[in-house]
Amino acid sequence: MTGRKDSPTPKMLPYFDPDYENFNQRINSPRVCIDNTTCTDCTLVKVDSMNKNGILLEVLQVLSDLDLHIFKAYITSDGGWFMDVFHVVDKQGQKITDDKTIKYIEEALGPESNLLCPKGSNSHGRSVGLHSIGDHTAIELKGPDRTGLLSEIFAVLADLQCNVLAAEVWTHRMRVACIVYVNDVATGQAIDDPGRVSTIENRLRHVLRVYGGGGGDDDGSGAHANFTDASSTPHHLDRRLHQLMHADVDAVHGDGDDGAGAGAPVAAGGEGDRPEVKVEHCEEKSYSVVNVKCKDRSKLLFDIVCTLTDMEYVVFHAAVSSEANYGIQELYIRRKDGKTLLKDEAEKVVRCLEAAISRRVSEGFTLEVCGRDRVGLLSDVTRVLREHGLTVSRADVTTAGGQATNVFYVRDPSGQPVDMKTVEGLRGQFGQTAMLNVKNVSVPAAVARAPETRSGGMVRSSFFSFGSLFAKLRA
Repeated sequence: MTGRKDSPTPKMLPYFDPDYENFNQRINSPRVCIDNTTCTDCTLVKVDSMNKNGILLEVLQVLSDLDLHIFKAYITSDGGWFMDVFHVVDKQGQKITDDKTIKYIEEALGPESNLLCPKGSNSHGRSVGLHSIGDHTAIELKGPDRTGLLSEIFAVLADLQCNVLAAEVWTHRMRVACIVYVNDVATGQAIDDPGRVSTIENRLRHVLRVYGGGGGDDDGSGAHANFTDASSTPHHLDRRLHQLMHADVDAVHGDGDDGAGAGAPVAAGGEGDRPEVKVEHCEEKSYSVVNVKCKDRSKLLFDIVCTLTDMEYVVFHAAVSSEANYGIQELYIRRKDGKTLLKDEAEKVVRCLEAAISRRVSEGFTLEVCGRDRVGLLSDVTRVLREHGLTVSRADVTTAGGQATNVFYVRDPSGQPVDMKTVEGLRGQFGQTAMLNVKNVSVPAAVARAPETRSGGMVRSSFFSFGSLFAKLRA
């Protein structure tokens, strides 16, 4: 006997299979059905899966990225299961028959998708054509808008040897939010040199602040220019633009007011086109009920759900319909803690939804410029628009295979119809170097031909209300 004390036996911990956490997701994987037989004039997209926070927004992102118009939908996700039915048509108002589109939906929402993966891991986010532009750097801009601002921004980028590969611009109530994807002209690579990044950011901030006459970072204009890691950001492009505009008005106007108080400009089209948004309380099931009625358009449901999700509210049930070019939506929501909205919360939801709906409303006409991509092209195009006194309310810039497609929503800053002489002047200046296509902004074909708006010339009233159902169940 040596008297040596034996070392204690190490405590054995139970073994857990690392895949066990996802076991329930694997046996209850998402299912998607593309139904072209039930309805003669639309396609039904049926999705059912385990429920998770944010899953409705992810489904809507996939459908909106394909420019599918949702004119009717039934959504329910109370409990552990998520079941949705969407009635959709394409941009021409027709059923979805393209095999590639159907396959994409099945892959994006079906068993092999990332629909149930942790937040931010879904790889199907829209990136304005970035699949074809290679190495790039993203720049986020927000601040006060003015006529000619876009021209100045693109001129600065061209002067600093930044090639614009893609961009999307939104404006609303004299504010602008923009995401621009650039690379270095000389190398074709992303711009990551700290000194150069700082120079570009400072120049862009100066352009954004000029309108307010401020000089410092606290000039009150809310001007912001920031480089982001475009390869790692989990945000869907449209969602990020909503976030930028919401954060911008929060900082400038306070409490998400979006400048919509007394004396503020109303949504495009005048007071009569302003969205009707109401928030009520459903005593039967302890929900807050959001009712929306506004001019129908593509991506309307996405914009509403996106705003509610980013405000930390959960949509449990929803019914969506379209009648006579108007969208009608009824959404049953709660806070993440399961409680209904307080009065001040409800008022803020109304203001924020009105703003989110109005941001995509455009008037005037669309100007599509297609041509061979080159450094400074956007600077030249937007300079011509500025010289003709036109205001850009939205812009979508993409490049693919060396070809640039630039779509601008433009209008007369006075609110008057654009003079056709101006249009012909634009044709004369662009006709030598690029193909120009001009269209009046009108009701999209998908909305005008939505099945709910035609049935032997009569409008069909078939809106399903969860509120009526709950009342019947209670009785």
